[in-house]
Amino acid sequence: MLTPMRTADRRELGAFLALLTVTAAWGSTFFMIKDIVTRLPVADLLAVRFAIASLTLLVFSIGRLRLSRRTLQRGLLLGVLYDIAQILQTTGLAHTAASVSGFITGLYVVATPLLSALILRTTIPRTTWFATVLATIGLGVLSLNGFSIGYGELLTLASALVYALHIVALSRLSDGTDALSLSVVQMVVITICCTLVALPGGITLPDSRTDWLIVIYLAVIAGALTMFAQTWAQARIDASRAAVIMALEPVWAAFFAVTLGGESITVRMIIGGLAILGAIYLVELAPRLIKPRPGNGRPGNGRPGNRRPPQRAERT
Repeated sequence: MLTPMRTADRRELGAFLALLTVTAAWGSTFFMIKDIVTRLPVADLLAVRFAIASLTLLVFSIGRLRLSRRTLQRGLLLGVLYDIAQILQTTGLAHTAASVSGFITGLYVVATPLLSALILRTTIPRTTWFATVLATIGLGVLSLNGFSIGYGELLTLASALVYALHIVALSRLSDGTDALSLSVVQMVVITICCTLVALPGGITLPDSRTDWLIVIYLAVIAGALTMFAQTWAQARIDASRAAVIMALEPVWAAFFAVTLGGESITVRMIIGGLAILGAIYLVELAPRLIKPRPGNGRPGNGRPGNRRPPQRAERT
């Protein structure tokens, strides 16, 4: 007999679906960015993109914005972390192949549970560690075609560590009550930092309707919307699981490259994608599908003395 889903389960499922949407939006941008950076400098693209994203969030938050001192402090820290990761990744990309950059950046999947254990003293389940390794293997199969360590690779590795730190910090600092305000502060901080980097050479704006449409999509859908969704979701799901789910980004990138970018599907895409999907199944879907067996001593099995322990108050 089907039993009603608990409130906590519904919240975690909502967070899972939100992060899937985030990774799909991020994955859809790769072939667009690959095209537009041939006409627009990277620093200028980031400055314009995040400026539009900030304006979008500000307009959407009219009447809802609650800028407490705590929100400002947390948003400042998170925004600076995200911007540092963006700058390191972008600079590293100029000195290494895109596929290698994608793989090394994806190593935040490994770094996130390590940082969670070290900084937050979080106990990471064995299934999460196994899923982390499986996702990393999938990223390697999907992305790598030769590898060497150089200046660009080291910068990209540093960006992966900062991305992981941002994921850990976001899971700790986002409490779900001020996701919109926290997203706004983060985005404004990112915009200011990107603009300061772009200003010395002057900021070049898109000069065609197509380029403007790409920038607006990157800003509104893959910028403002994903920032809010990620901030909201990570108040409801731990950092290690979030990192494994977000490893799906290159799978979405491959999907959109094939369906919209004109690329051909390869065996590596299939094997790497299946490995990452398997990792997500381990940490998210499998626990939801496993039902307690009668008489195993778990809560709800009808045995006396096996009542459900008091639940911790849920965040809203």
